[in-house]
This record gives sequence, structure tokens and C-alpha cells, in this order.
Amino acid sequence: MAKKQKTNYRWFIASLIFFITLINFIDRSAISFVINPLKQEFGFSDTEFGLILSAFGVGYIFMTILGGWLVDHWGPRIVWPLAAITWSLCVALLGIAGGFWGFIWIRFLLGVTEGPHFPAITRSISNWLSPEERATALGIGLVAIPLSAVVGAPITSYLVADFGWRAMFFIISSVGVVWAIVWYFCFTDRPEDCKHVSLEERKLIATPSLMNSEKKKTKVDWRFILTHPALIANNIAYFAFGYMLFFATLWLPGYFLSQHNLNLKSVGWYLTIPWLVGAIFLKAGGFLSDYLYKKTGSGRLARSHLIWISQLLAAVFFVLLSFTTTLWPSIFCLSLGLGFGLMPQPAFFSVNIDVAKHRAGTAQGLTSSCLSLGGIVGPILTGWLIDLTGNYQGAFLLMAGITAFAVIAVILFHHPDRERAPAY
Repeated sequence: MAKKQKTNYRWFIASLIFFITLINFIDRSAISFVINPLKQEFGFSDTEFGLILSAFGVGYIFMTILGGWLVDHWGPRIVWPLAAITWSLCVALLGIAGGFWGFIWIRFLLGVTEGPHFPAITRSISNWLSPEERATALGIGLVAIPLSAVVGAPITSYLVADFGWRAMFFIISSVGVVWAIVWYFCFTDRPEDCKHVSLEERKLIATPSLMNSEKKKTKVDWRFILTHPALIANNIAYFAFGYMLFFATLWLPGYFLSQHNLNLKSVGWYLTIPWLVGAIFLKAGGFLSDYLYKKTGSGRLARSHLIWISQLLAAVFFVLLSFTTTLWPSIFCLSLGLGFGLMPQPAFFSVNIDVAKHRAGTAQGLTSSCLSLGGIVGPILTGWLIDLTGNYQGAFLLMAGITAFAVIAVILFHHPDRERAPAY
């Protein structure tokens, strides 16, 4: 009797995507745990610290669209590990930074080098997973974002408390280099070129990848990508998502330190609660989106409705959080606000693949640039509002308002089934 061929290598690839996303967000958010040490050593105000945090977004927006084009042109097998190695070097350089402008420039370079990350996720999933599996696979990769805080918050806070902030950056910078080596030798841009992919598994991947030399030369239809109503609404909603995500990853440690008078090690543990809830909701969002897509074949139902309902609920809980002053009610509102806020992320990515599959990296690059715009505006406005008011209420209300605006855009314009990209 013939031995049955294995058909799960694509899920091993998804697990590698999960792991590098975990590393990526620990690397970019680790600075949030050194707010007090940097204030004490360099005398930074909250506004100045917000500018340092936002420098990442400036570099990120500079590279996301170009990074998406590079991923589509050269493939994630080459572009992604190069990005991981260079951003790991930038993290290490933060350990020797000195002064306001030193941190500004290194955070800017960190944003530049991390720019290809989300386009590489989208392109890899687009090539390796069928339409019915994409949101689930994206959920596996993207759940690493909240889990990076569940894992990284205690580790980072303890490293800072026990060894100092400079040593912390040196220690965490090495992991991305190891991943880059593993990815290069385990991944191929086309699953049909991978010796570990069986014939049976190839049949499960419904649409073949187009990463050959002929297709690489095809021009991107920028008019389609820039003017499609569903992609525009998707980008607006993803800006709101990015504003929330950068606020949560970069300012929540400071919120617990200043508003609830916790010590750094306690903050690391308390933060695991809302981020763990966020991880559960994000994973559930991927499963739910794919389930609805399989049952109905409707992108409007499976993607659009999931996005606006989740963001509406997130806005409600952020409003409630702004009027909450005690610890456990704050954690409750924060957990649900962050959970519903993270829930639609697999759907955001799936829309780019559904609507513009063969240029999914470029489309995701544009979407990620909207996230990075949120990463520029959010930290600056948050720091300024904290300096102005002495608390976080205004920051939470502004975030809720931006999220509510995104809800309106998705309800009115997000119709991914109406028109798809032409076959390149």
C-alpha cells in the first residue's frame, strides 16, 4: 500500500511567518518599556518621547510601498530575510544610542528596514494558501502581534529591570538573524519549487503562484490599486487600526506606570491580559472570516461586515476606558477594546489578496503605509495630549473617534466583490 503523502508543509511556512511577526513586534515595541529610564537619563518629555516613537512610522511609510514592490519583484525568500537582518542590527544600535537625535535616526532606520514585513506576509500567503485558507493562515501569522506583548512584555520588562535598557536591546536583536537563515533554506517563492511540498498538497493550493521571470516584469496597475473603493476604504480602516496598534504597543506601559502607579515588572505581567484577549479575538477573526467566505462566497459578508462591526465595538470600549480610573475595570475595557480592535486584521489582509491577488504585496504595501501613517500621528498626538492634560483620557477618546470614522467608511464603500483586479 502506497504511503500517503504529507500535505501540511504550507502550515509549517505559516508557523515561520508567525514566529518572525512575533520577533518583529517585540523588536519594534521594546522601547515602550524604557520610557522612564530614558526620561531619567536624557530628560525627555512625553512629547519628545512621542516624536522618538513616531520616527519609526516615518521610516516605515517610506519603505512599505517600495517594500511591497520589492517583495512582488524579487520574492519574499530574498527580501524578507534581508529585512530581518537589517532591522535586527537597528535594534542593537538602539543599545548604544545617545540623545534625542540619536534615537530619532535609529528609530527611523528601524522603520525603513521593517517596511517589507507585512507585504512579505501577504505575498507569501497569497502564493502558498488557497482562498478558503488565507484568513486562517493570516490569523496564525498575525496573532503573533498581540502574543508578542504576552511573551515580550514580561521578558522585556525583566531584562530592563535586571540588566538595564541597553543590554535589553542587545539581547533581543539576535533572534531575527537566526530566523532569516531558517527562512532562506526552508521557503521558496513558488510552492511547486519546494521539495517538501507533495503533489497532493499542490492540488490543495487552488491558484498557482506567479513568481516567474515573465510575471515579475509585469507593470503594477497603480490606477486600480489607488482608486478601487474597497481598497481605499480598507486603507482608511487600516489607518485607524494602525493608530490603535501603535498606541497600544508604545504607550500602554506608560499608561499603567503613570495612571495606576505600578512598577515595571508588574506592568509586564498586567499587560499580558489585554494582549492575550487580543490574540484570541484576532485568531477568532481569521477563522470566522474564512468560515463565512466558505459558506457564502461573499467578501462583503466575510470581510467588510466583520471589519466594521469589530471596529465599532472597539470604539465603544475605548470610550468606556477613557472614563475608567480603577485598575481592574480599566483592564476589562482595555482587553475588549484591544480584542475587537485586533479582530479584523486577517480580513484587512484578505481583502488585498481577494481584490488584487497577483500584486498583493504592492497592495499590502500601500495598506501598510496607512498603518505607518497611524504610527506617525498616534505617538505624537498621544504624547502631546498627555503633556497637555496630565492623563490619558483625551488620547483614548481621540482613538475612539478615529476608529468610528473608519466604521463609516467601511459601511459605505467597502464592497470587495464588486470588481477585482484583471488577471496579470
